[in-house]
Amino acid sequence: MLTQFYPPFIGGEEQVVRNLSTELAARGHRVSVITIGTPELPVREVMDGVQVYRLRSTAQRMPGLYGANGRSHAPPLPDPELSIGIRQVVAHEKPQIVHAHNWLVHSFLPIKHWSGAKLALSLHDYSFVCATKKLLYEGELCDGPGPVKCLRCASAHYGRLKGSITAGANWGMNLVERRLVDLFLPVSLATVTGNQLDSLRLPYRIIPNFLPDTVAGTPTDSYVAQLPEGDFLLFAGALGAYKGVDVLLEAYSMLQSPPPLVLIGYDTAESPLRTTELPPGVRVLKNWPHAAVMEAWRRSTVAVVPSLVRETFGMVALEAMSAGRPVIASRIGGLPEVVRDGETGLLVEPGNARDLVQAIDCLLSDPALRDRMGAAALRHVEQYSAGVVVPCFEDTYREMLSPRPGNGGTQCD
Repeated sequence: MLTQFYPPFIGGEEQVVRNLSTELAARGHRVSVITIGTPELPVREVMDGVQVYRLRSTAQRMPGLYGANGRSHAPPLPDPELSIGIRQVVAHEKPQIVHAHNWLVHSFLPIKHWSGAKLALSLHDYSFVCATKKLLYEGELCDGPGPVKCLRCASAHYGRLKGSITAGANWGMNLVERRLVDLFLPVSLATVTGNQLDSLRLPYRIIPNFLPDTVAGTPTDSYVAQLPEGDFLLFAGALGAYKGVDVLLEAYSMLQSPPPLVLIGYDTAESPLRTTELPPGVRVLKNWPHAAVMEAWRRSTVAVVPSLVRETFGMVALEAMSAGRPVIASRIGGLPEVVRDGETGLLVEPGNARDLVQAIDCLLSDPALRDRMGAAALRHVEQYSAGVVVPCFEDTYREMLSPRPGNGGTQCD
């Protein structure tokens, strides 16, 4: 596995990679993870049956270039020290499959032929075609990449110098990936469309994210005590405008005598919470561990996922549904593939505060409907269990290693 971050750093993508790695190891596979290290973490250790290698990067010698919050990101082009480190690990481990999950794949591409391994690339976002990974252009949904447009957009997002490097490198590496990646593994049909896999006629198989059988860690009373007693609405995720936080706050201020609204997440550079006065009843809880967030879902009344961007999947919606909660989500990206409108929750138009108000009112005023949707959500998430999805990865790996692999363009059944 190639991933720029791995526990103890935890985000949505990191959880996916950790869960997949540990599940594969538990099923008898030899699994190693290559990730970017930090001085305080061991260079090599075994975690839950998985061999973890933490490498230093050349980008780390240039603080602030490709890093944030004390973490160094994989750059959008081969990193010399990472490529050397990956080569050393590959020589030792001799993998049959290299499964990459983000831009760290760029540091593997120069040694791909030498390695003799098949290369799978999971697409969790739109970084294959978009330097900012969100498919947004000037605050609006982007209709697709273009050299001038991408350069302008990346410069506005990262700054002129870094943006120019990032856009140009990602554009060039896209051409290399098309030739060297044996199979793309998008997490949804929305990810296929956004990354133009169909139009580029690239081999792919859709394998969704999955829920582990158990949640790592135990929430402490100090976290649970911060939650309201009784009914409350819950949002979890990045506290950024692109997640629809400002729309949610606007909708909440329009509700008549609503229960508390809890926002669990982490700040972003464009967080509306920095400039917006919170309506009464809103509680902001930052940087919670995953186990505590899952406990919050179980104690909540209604989950709200009001994203304004094309979410590739919507893991928070799936987690809320696994707690038996109905979900109100934007009708955009991969969210409609996870949330069944009128069955496991309600879909609303992204950015429409009044639509969101109506959906919240509908569920708050009808406990029986909430119960039916919550029960349907529990049934629906069974298809996203480890026991269902992990065998899809195993079958895919076997096909990649077979003398006559499939051509892709399929969805795992």
